[in-house]
Amino acid sequence: MAIKITSVIKNSPAFHAGIRAGDMLLSLNGHMVHDVLDYMFYATEVNVKISVERDGCVINADAIKDEYDDLGLEFESFLMDKKQSCTNKCIFCFIDQMPPNMRETLYFKDDDARLSFLQGNYVTLTNLTQDDIDRIIQMRLNINISVHTTNPELRCKMMNNRFAGEKLDYLKQFAESGIAMNCQIVLCPGINDGRELERTLTDLGGLMPNIQSIAVVPVGVTSFRENLYPIEIFNKETASEVLDLVERFQKMFLEKYDTRLVFPADEFYVTAQRELPQGECYEDYCQYENGVGMLRSLADEFNSALELADEPTEEHITSIATGVAAYKFISELVEKVEKKWHNIKCNVYQIKNCFFGETITVSGLLTATDIITQLKGKPLGDKLILTTSMFIRDTDIFLDDLTVPDVEKALNVKIVIAQNDGFDLLDKILGV
Repeated sequence: MAIKITSVIKNSPAFHAGIRAGDMLLSLNGHMVHDVLDYMFYATEVNVKISVERDGCVINADAIKDEYDDLGLEFESFLMDKKQSCTNKCIFCFIDQMPPNMRETLYFKDDDARLSFLQGNYVTLTNLTQDDIDRIIQMRLNINISVHTTNPELRCKMMNNRFAGEKLDYLKQFAESGIAMNCQIVLCPGINDGRELERTLTDLGGLMPNIQSIAVVPVGVTSFRENLYPIEIFNKETASEVLDLVERFQKMFLEKYDTRLVFPADEFYVTAQRELPQGECYEDYCQYENGVGMLRSLADEFNSALELADEPTEEHITSIATGVAAYKFISELVEKVEKKWHNIKCNVYQIKNCFFGETITVSGLLTATDIITQLKGKPLGDKLILTTSMFIRDTDIFLDDLTVPDVEKALNVKIVIAQNDGFDLLDKILGV
């Protein structure tokens, strides 16, 4: 397989070796290059023999560099070939519950193992062959896995994929080869909770020390679940049952492995109306991106920032828009600011998710449409604070394709975007 080199970074090792844009990359140090993983793995050496095809001829060039430095080659796509889509039809898939007529890219179901290593994505393993597993083991790559259940029959049912159960054997192969794994369980009431969750946590615990962490997150159910498998959402009672079970396993794992290993998402505590655990209970916040410990981390950072901040000399009136789940939590943080400094006023607005349905309560799935509709005519002060989680990564675009300028124009207020960080949130409230 030959991959076209679109550009060569000036003064890079490949540039000095004479490689040109338009050359077709064939191999590195004699190894065929099929994608970005091959490229990164075989380019780590100090001396790299680059084989390319140019005008029908094979040219070999020697590049000299520091170990792990990039060669300086660029390709048409980051992965160097097409992204792999999901072959499952999971009964809980959020994309199947999306409203129609949205941007095409929002309907793409990613299940590409390479993005697990490079960007932290979670994959089901159903796309992988034994050759893929052998390559992962050879390259010593850590991987993030959507497990959901270790019951083979139930996994096939939940993923609507007859091969999903047998792919669980890959977990054992990874463990035996010393590959580190982070795992995710999307929990559906009455399906993979209760005894099934006990089985899954017991099985994953048996793969220690190669399981680094396990996140247990609640299924998301939108109002667009037409003709799909019937799934309930968690309520106060069922969320409490999950927390009781998980906390029991945490205690057991802590005694046996010196780590709690499994961590429930913040939504379970909010739904169960329970106090969040203290920061040390999240250890190194290894499942932060799965919504595990976000609220506790935000609170601890915010409280530290509040102690260190200088008293503001000017009056500030601002607003924050947040989802239903975090509303009470954010309001309590703001109350501390207003109590400490009487020249600071911050309105916290709870935005219900009418776009996806009111069963979706997290801030990360709010749309500009709902923000505009529900804040129209409300006192917003000098600015409206939104969080980065509401936007498509590295953009100012909401899920409904509206942008920050669209909201600013509709509400006649300046939008300020706060990071998911307590220090930055306080800075934005104080106008720093």
